[in-house]
Amino acid sequence: MSLIAPPLSLYIHMPWCVKKCPYCDFNSHGLRHEPPPYADYIDHLLADLDADRADFGSALNGRPIVSIFFGGGTPSLFAPALIARLLDGVRERLSLKDDVEVTLETNPGTVEHGRFDGYLAAGVNRLSFGIQSFDDDKLSRLGRIHSASEAEAAVKSAQDAGYANINLDLMYALPQQTFEGALQDVERALALEPAHISHYQLTLEPNTAFAANPPPLPDDDYAWSMQEACEQRLACAGYGQYEISAYAAAGRRCTHNLNYWRFGDYLGIGAGAHGKISDSETGQIRRRWKTRHPRAYLGARGGADRIGGDNTVAPPELPFEYMLNALRLIDGVPHGDFSERTGLSPTTLRAALATAMRRGWLYDSSERLQTTPLGQRFLNDVVASFLP
Repeated sequence: MSLIAPPLSLYIHMPWCVKKCPYCDFNSHGLRHEPPPYADYIDHLLADLDADRADFGSALNGRPIVSIFFGGGTPSLFAPALIARLLDGVRERLSLKDDVEVTLETNPGTVEHGRFDGYLAAGVNRLSFGIQSFDDDKLSRLGRIHSASEAEAAVKSAQDAGYANINLDLMYALPQQTFEGALQDVERALALEPAHISHYQLTLEPNTAFAANPPPLPDDDYAWSMQEACEQRLACAGYGQYEISAYAAAGRRCTHNLNYWRFGDYLGIGAGAHGKISDSETGQIRRRWKTRHPRAYLGARGGADRIGGDNTVAPPELPFEYMLNALRLIDGVPHGDFSERTGLSPTTLRAALATAMRRGWLYDSSERLQTTPLGQRFLNDVVASFLP
């Protein structure tokens, strides 16, 4: 089978935040006494992009960028003028689709009045707010720097500036959260009429403050009942669940995340950013990640030291890597996508698929790879069955 180059996205990592949250395991660094070198970082991002373009060469093959995502950290710490300068530089170096989706993550606690129109003018056409909860007690327990009222005001300010494509991040199963409290968070999110809601369970990740000192969390059965009730409420409000933790109004699914889940390609620039590039000529898939600490990344000045790691994914690992993403999609993916995105024969999956279907984790379909409701609940076990 031959590998077909998939759509291409661009991920840009902005590593600084005001304060590190106790549950966060992302590559984020709280602000110190001196402000970060924001403008200098933009220059390094463009140098990083130039070097990646040279390194990957024909594997990029003039493919247009379908989406750009500013993640972090807190990208909204960067002024609109700096985001505009970076996006202008990206447009000079890469072909962008006419309807390219450009998302910027923002923390309601870092928003200054009047900045949203600047981001819109810069080319950012989608905002993602890290709300997490509309309960001030829960926000305090999570270490968030905003209140519920500030979150609502920030979203409304973005809407007043002209944003219609807005995502709200919500967590459930929070410290000492009740069933009613989880539903109330969803109700307050719905009242803001966002285009998209990401609704996911708080988990204790290694090397975080919460992992070292775990807070009192609801047990698994109680958390599951929260999830089911919130899913039903979101569905009644017209938000279709298309991925384990993603819900969208009609026509508002996130292009960038869909490209991840469909095993698409993405360049990753910035401290700790990850990328995946498929080369249809060689049939190989490369993963590259950048050095994590901002100081080391800046010190590399776009040179080879900016790379934290680079490897070709071995064929036996591809079924697991593919399923890790694709099976998160509620509607699944066409069977043919596996061979197109990995270059492997469908027979590679035969034994694992038979086992997953026998256990009731996957539908027995000749057209699509799709998890059953049972498979969605035990997704980690489903995906693990495709390990080499």
